[in-house]
Amino acid sequence: MHRILSRLFLAMAVGTLTSFLAACEDTSSRAQTADGSPLPVGSGFDFYVLSLSWSPGYCRSEGARANRQQCGTGRSFEWVVHGLWPQFQRGYPEFCEPSTRENVSRSLAEKMFDIMPSTGLVAHQWRKHGSCSGLDQDDYFQTTRRAFAMIVKPDIDAGQSQSFSRSHLDVEEAFLEANDALRPEQIAVTCDRRFLRDVRICLTKDLSSFTSCPEVDRRHCQLRNLAVVPAP
Repeated sequence: MHRILSRLFLAMAVGTLTSFLAACEDTSSRAQTADGSPLPVGSGFDFYVLSLSWSPGYCRSEGARANRQQCGTGRSFEWVVHGLWPQFQRGYPEFCEPSTRENVSRSLAEKMFDIMPSTGLVAHQWRKHGSCSGLDQDDYFQTTRRAFAMIVKPDIDAGQSQSFSRSHLDVEEAFLEANDALRPEQIAVTCDRRFLRDVRICLTKDLSSFTSCPEVDRRHCQLRNLAVVPAP
């Protein structure tokens, strides 16, 4: 009986160890790095999320905390790039080593100011997301520009001079109408407090087409109506 129990205990221990090792392998190669452990540069990911920010909404919702390069007097940005994010079907990598320690040069940041209008935004997006793309800085930001150019950005404020209400579905529909190949399961509209903030569009890794992204799509704005701040 003792021998049988010993064998049973050994089998259970081996099974537990095997499951633990498998979980560790899966976490290191696929899971979001929420625990702070970095993924290596060039780790595989499934698709990109292009996050477009409605700049007037960002500036209004952040108020005095908003970046002055983007929101200062005389600034009149509309749709800008919040970021181009490598994404898994579940979760995402972030702050990948060793590229997360690389600074973005002032000259490179300035080349992006027409679509990413602040040094801090460019630098942060490289460290958090670009470092996980497997691309160097030049290629990552060129890819970001290509992704931005792919999308037809609708005129959502329609000449309004004051903030007005629209549902997130109205904003989504405007993008669907402007981009024939785009489908509802490939886009999500987000809000901050009550303001329209981002439109997130899922793209294949080679930027050849849009792609479905159920996890991203589920994280849409939950408000019935959101405030759209018109461009200055």
